Amino acid sequence: MYDLRPRLDAEVEPGTNLLLTGPPLTGKRSLALDLLAEGTEGGDAAIVVTTKDSADRILKDYAKRVSYEGKPVAVVDCVTRQQGVSDVRDDDRIKYASSPVDMTGIGIKLSEFLEAFYRNQGIERNRIMVHSLSTLLMYADLQTVFRFLHVFTGRIQSVDGLGLFCIDSTAHDDQTMNTLKQLFDGIVETQEDGEPTIRLAQS
Repeated sequence: MYDLRPRLDAEVEPGTNLLLTGPPLTGKRSLALDLLAEGTEGGDAAIVVTTKDSADRILKDYAKRVSYEGKPVAVVDCVTRQQGVSDVRDDDRIKYASSPVDMTGIGIKLSEFLEAFYRNQGIERNRIMVHSLSTLLMYADLQTVFRFLHVFTGRIQSVDGLGLFCIDSTAHDDQTMNTLKQLFDGIVETQEDGEPTIRLAQS
């Protein structure tokens, strides 16, 4: 089981994908990073797919939560190359996709990290965060994003990982939200004036 406490009062089965949804500035990214950091402290691997912030910024924020030197913490950065910085190279900690539109590339980089952690370090527990689906939906239509997520959530399921996917609930219509929600095992809602709540699908 993956223990989500103390931030959320829940434990979830390996292979669970959760959608973190709420208005802007209600702490979705922060909550997801906290849930990853809890895992890092317990020996889980952490992989962040970022379509909004550079890997450097993510790692800086992560270091405030947990000391990750020598631990399996990795970032798939979909931002830096898109901003025209072309001289960055993949390493053990950071891999670069060409842009948030490069969904095939994002999937490959994720698989490379999962493979490396499992094969080289024997790690079987992975917490994976995607921030943010709203960025993907700015660049691609719903069908494309849905197909990508179908494969991506399936990959997390197949390795018994924990997937945390952030989306800005106010940026998309109900149809979009309802379509995407089908892919997830539970919904975490962040609020402006209260603690986040979690609803898990009845299995």
